[in-house]
Amino acid sequence: MKRTAMTGGALAAAPLMVTMPFGAASAQDVAAPPANAAAPLQMCIARWKGAAGANPDEIKALAIKLTEQAIATLGGMGRFVKRGDVVWVKPNMAWDRTPEFAANTNPDVVATLVRLCLEAGAKTVKVGDKTCNEDKKAYPASGIEAAVKAVEGEIVYLDDSRFKEMAINGQRLDKWMVYPDIVESDLVINVPIVKTHSIPKITVCLKNYMGVVGGQRGQWHQDLATCLCDITRFMKPQISVVDAIRILTGNGPTGGNIADVKWVGTIAAGTDVVALDAFGAEVLGLKPEEIKTVAAGEKAGLGQMDYRKLALREIEVA
Repeated sequence: MKRTAMTGGALAAAPLMVTMPFGAASAQDVAAPPANAAAPLQMCIARWKGAAGANPDEIKALAIKLTEQAIATLGGMGRFVKRGDVVWVKPNMAWDRTPEFAANTNPDVVATLVRLCLEAGAKTVKVGDKTCNEDKKAYPASGIEAAVKAVEGEIVYLDDSRFKEMAINGQRLDKWMVYPDIVESDLVINVPIVKTHSIPKITVCLKNYMGVVGGQRGQWHQDLATCLCDITRFMKPQISVVDAIRILTGNGPTGGNIADVKWVGTIAAGTDVVALDAFGAEVLGLKPEEIKTVAAGEKAGLGQMDYRKLALREIEVA
C-alpha cells in the first residue's frame, strides 16, 4: 500500500443526527461537515428509516442508498481514492451461501463501493477474498461476483501459489504469507458483514483481515486477538465499511439457518476499525469491552472502543 493510514486522533465531538432524503447520491454528493469541525469525520452510521426490504429489489435499492450516503457523509470517496489508484475492495465472501443467509457481505454494498471508487478516478478496482469454502462456489453464491462485474469491477480469484511471505513484525506474527496484490494496492477497503463467530464471538473488521493471508491460518486461533492486531497494523487501515443490513446472530461465521438472520438496515463507515468492531458488537447485543479482539485492538493502539467519542455523524435514510 502506497499511502499511509488516514485515521487521526479521536475528537470529543457530540454525535450529530441528520436526516438524508432517499434521492440520488454519488461520489460527488458530499455532505458538508459541521461548521465547527476541527477535523474530517471519523465515522458515519447510516440507518434505514423505512420498513425492512421485502424482496431482493427493495434490499438492493436501500443497500445502494445507505452505502452511497454513508460514504458521502464521511467526506466522499474522493477523500480516500486518488485518480489513477488501484483499489482492492475486501469483502467477506468466504462462504458458499446466498445473500439472504448473511454469511457474506451484501453484494450491492460491495458493488456500490466499487462504482464510487471508479467515479472518484480509480484506475482499477479489484475484489477478492481468501475463502473458506471453495472459491469457485463461494464467489458466485455470494452474489458479489455478478454484482461487481455489472459495475465493471475486477473479480480476482486468489491464487494460492502467489501468496508471499512478508515481514509482519507483530507481537505474535513475525512473518506470514500475504497476498501481494492486496498489499501493493494504493487503497484497501475493508468491507465485512456483522456476524457472530464461535471463537472471537464476533467477526467484523479485524477478523475480516484474515482473508488477505494464506498459510496455516488455523494456528492463529491459539492467540487470535493478538494475531488480528498484528495483521491489522500491517494492513494500515484507511477506510472500512461495515454491512449491518442483515446480520448473522447465531451459528456464525458459516450460518445456513435463515432463523439466525436479523434485519438491522444499517451501514457504518469510518477510519477506526476498533470503533467499527465495537459498533458491530453492540449491534449483536454484546458489550464491546467483553470482546477480546476489540479490547486488544484498543490496547494495541489501533483505535477507540468508545466510538461515540469520535467525530461521528449518524444519519437516517428513507
